[in-house]
Amino acid sequence: MHSTVLQKSETKPSNAIASLAAFNKALADPLRLTILRLLMDDSFAVLELSQVLNIRQSALSHHLKILANAHLVDRRREGNSIFYRRAFIGEGDPYRELKTCVFEQIDALPISSGIAQAIKRLQLERSQLSLSFFNRNAGKFREKQGLIVAHEEYSRTLHEVIDSLPLPEQPQVLEVGPGEGQMLTELAARFSHLTAVDNSNDMLKRSEKALESAGFEHVEFILGDTSIACSKKIRNDLILIEMVLHHISSPAETFKDCCELLNAQGFLLLVDLAPHGQDWVRDSCGDLWLGFEKQELDRWAERAGLKVEQASYLQLRNGFQIQIRVFKKLVSNNLTSLNVPS
Repeated sequence: MHSTVLQKSETKPSNAIASLAAFNKALADPLRLTILRLLMDDSFAVLELSQVLNIRQSALSHHLKILANAHLVDRRREGNSIFYRRAFIGEGDPYRELKTCVFEQIDALPISSGIAQAIKRLQLERSQLSLSFFNRNAGKFREKQGLIVAHEEYSRTLHEVIDSLPLPEQPQVLEVGPGEGQMLTELAARFSHLTAVDNSNDMLKRSEKALESAGFEHVEFILGDTSIACSKKIRNDLILIEMVLHHISSPAETFKDCCELLNAQGFLLLVDLAPHGQDWVRDSCGDLWLGFEKQELDRWAERAGLKVEQASYLQLRNGFQIQIRVFKKLVSNNLTSLNVPS
């Protein structure tokens, strides 16, 4: 009897082996590999993934559960939706090297043109949702933003960060999404070479009016997003994105655009919210994302060719936390591009 029990216990797999088996099982399916490929630079809700992959939501949820159990994807609640993203690989992960190798191999895989087009449609829908909000609420932008945090509550710290950057004597500066021009006016008082880009014509006009009222005429305005700015061939020493990234449909693509828009050793200065669960900001403030985690921003930056620099975190009212992040363009960068067959 004793030998029989011992024999059964010896054949039972250890936790480590069971965990490794779950990891390999999660990778042993083409659809799950495709999901991991899509999550390379973005996070998606279940319904969004269902639309992109043209698969029933119930079937997709089954595959996502397997990936989550294998610690290959993380789940994050944003209001009433659950978003999935690629899991971060911690220093103490026993399969760190294996996961890193697997992710590198997956990222090198092409995605079909049909899926790529579906993603572009989804990103366009996100952008239109945000743009529609700003077009409807252009006259109330500062009031809406004030529901979260007023610019004055962190502007001093923001200018101290700018002062700490080793910028050239006459730097070229770009602000993405200047809103009503409050920060842009402050920048215009400091820098003689300044550009502003915004995809909302109404907001851009308000920025222009604010600059005119302050007596500044040296700012160039570009209607469009960062990809449009790239086509203008203007290279910058400093790019500022203040409380705008959570309105952008594809933050990872914005990081890549910013890297292209920067001169060598140039800086990206980002001000945005840390993760929060206050879903009311979607309707009241037009937010697409409920803040960003540090690792999330770091990964997008590093993949774009930007080095992670200093960070500052400010605890504010209403449970929101502001993070001020600095990223620096590397002299040479190897970008991982979306390999889409023609």
